[in-house]
Parts: sequence; structure tokens; C-alpha cells
Amino acid sequence: MRLRQHPLRLRLTVLYCLVSVASSTVLLIIMWALARGLDRGAPPAPPPVPRLPVPPGGRPPLPPPPVAPLPGGGPTAERLVEPLIALAIMAVLSLLLGWFIAGRVLRPVLTMTGRLRRISDRNVHERLALPGPRTELKDLADTVDGLLARLADALDAHKRFVANAAHEMRTPLTVERALLEEPLIDPDAGLESFRSNFERLLAISDQRGHLLESLLTLATSEHGPVADEVVDLAALAELTLRERAPEVERYGLRLQTSLRPARVPGDQMLLGRLLVNLCDNAIHHNTPGGTVEVGVRRDAGGVVLSVANDGEIIPVGEVDRLFEPFQRLHRTADAGHHGLGLSIVRAIARAHEATLTARPRPRGGLVVEVAFPATRT
Repeated sequence: MRLRQHPLRLRLTVLYCLVSVASSTVLLIIMWALARGLDRGAPPAPPPVPRLPVPPGGRPPLPPPPVAPLPGGGPTAERLVEPLIALAIMAVLSLLLGWFIAGRVLRPVLTMTGRLRRISDRNVHERLALPGPRTELKDLADTVDGLLARLADALDAHKRFVANAAHEMRTPLTVERALLEEPLIDPDAGLESFRSNFERLLAISDQRGHLLESLLTLATSEHGPVADEVVDLAALAELTLRERAPEVERYGLRLQTSLRPARVPGDQMLLGRLLVNLCDNAIHHNTPGGTVEVGVRRDAGGVVLSVANDGEIIPVGEVDRLFEPFQRLHRTADAGHHGLGLSIVRAIARAHEATLTARPRPRGGLVVEVAFPATRT
């Protein structure tokens, strides 16, 4: 039962034993071959020594000194018995040593396995922190710690996203309930009061529909497949600006364009949504009489889309936060904006393997650039 709980340790033990026995067997074969060679090259036995006559009254002559046998003499089979016994003992010792060495080698792995089993969504911030010098197992533990750190960040972002989405959905529900209760509480409410409340309810319903559509687009951009078609980015930008010309005129903005023909691989619908969100952000977060600059140019190894606008001064430390879901420069929502536009832009850019950069303008406003690679891997 204990062996079944440690299959890898058993395999390492058997492997170590096999290597030890195989090397000992090879050494035994070499010794046997050398012994046979010595037997074949041994000189013949010396002739018998003749017996010398003993003189009368004298002492018998001393026998000649015995000749020592040459090395390697004797039957070969008898000389292999002891090495074979030593080989059997070596095999048993190899099993014991292999089991001990495999246990020492696998001890860090067992420690990491035990710690990983205790990590869940409640303590995902814990780390393995394997001590010791830098080895392959240390690198593995550090890699797992890095993975846990990324999972913890993703889990925290998911929790923030859910909390912000719940807050954004709760606000219109509260307003809807108040609008429905108002004519019921007021006994003098007439047709005009009901009509006014219903119009406001329709507007709130439209805003909530836009919110759900934005959430769906964000989820699709982050996790859905991207179509691999060739899209004319300049033509798509011209179409987007043509559709928003009335808004630009209503806000009294100046439009400056520099659109060079450029084609990029990607999904036309998602790229269109990226342009719509960037242009809407540049229009709605602008100053009266400000400018909106849209450009498409070819750069070394790709195509760069840039959208810039005037507006209030944005602190450098706040720029990255604007690309998070439900984040606005000012927390209060206005004109039905929920703070999802730039986060959708970032998700679409990632889906197209594009590089997104943003920097604030010294006099106010924001410059956003999306660099698309020539080809996507």
C-alpha cells in the first residue's frame, strides 16, 4: 500500500538499482574475460623433479623450492562465485540506497504538492517560497509562485469587476423603483405624471441595455476568438468620423485627421467598436471649442492608430486607471457613460496583439495610440 502511494519514488528506486546492477554486471563480465585470458596465456606445468640418490651416511638433498602459481590459475567458474555473491549484495544495497535517495530528491516536490493542495480562492495569496539554492525544483517553485500571483491578480480584478457591475446595475434599479412608486404614492398623479415617468424609465432601460451590450463586448473581446480578415483601418476611421460628425458639430469641436491607407489583420466589427469608443471618449471628454485628432499611419513593422483630444488635465498616475472597467476620472457617471469604453479598447487591442499606450497632454486631454503588428501570430 505504501509503494502505491509513491509511484514516482518507486520508479526512481528501480531505475537507480538497474543502473547500479547493470554497471556491476559489466564490470563482472570484464573481470571474467580478463581471467579467461590469463588462463589461456598461462605456461605449461613444470616437469616433475627427479629424485636424487641419497649418499651413504649423508643427508638427503633438499627439495627444490615450490613454484608459486601464476595469477589467474584455477577454474574460472570457481573464481566467479564470490563476485556473483557481491553482485547480489550490491543489488539489495542499491534498492535501499535508491529508495533513500529518491525520497530526498522528491521531498521538495511533496512539500510543494502539500502546499498547493491547501491553496484555494480564500488563501490564493499564499506562496510556496521554496528555500534553498537555485535548482530546477527551485525554478519550478518560483514559476508556480508567479502563476499564483497572476491568478490572485485576476481573481481580485474579477471581484472588483463584479462589485462595480453590481453597483452600476443597482443604481438604475433604484431609480426605476422610485419612478414606479412616485405616482402610486401621489394620489393626485395624472396622465402627464405617468407619461413623464415612463419616458424616464425608457431612458434608463436604454442605458441599462447599453451597459449590458458593453459588458458582452468586453467579455467577447477578452475571451472570444478574433476573425482573421484584412481590415482597411483608414476607411473604417473615416466611416466612424462621418457618423459622429453631428456630435462634433453640436459640441463645437474641431476635427483634424491624417488618415493614410493601411490594412491590418483582425475582426472588422471589433476594430470598428475600438474606433467608436476612442472617438466617443475624445468627443465627450473634451472642452468647448477643443480639437479631436485622429490619425492612421504606417510605422516600422506595423500600423499605428492615434486618437487625441483636448480636455481637463489628467494626472499621469490616473491614466492606467482609466483603462480599468467602471473607472472614470470623476466617479459620477454622466450622459449614460459607465466607464467601460477604454477598458473595451484595451481588451480589443489585446485580442489583436496590438500595443496600447496612452499619455496625458500637458495642456489637458489624452493621446491614445494603438500599434498593430503587420501580421498576427
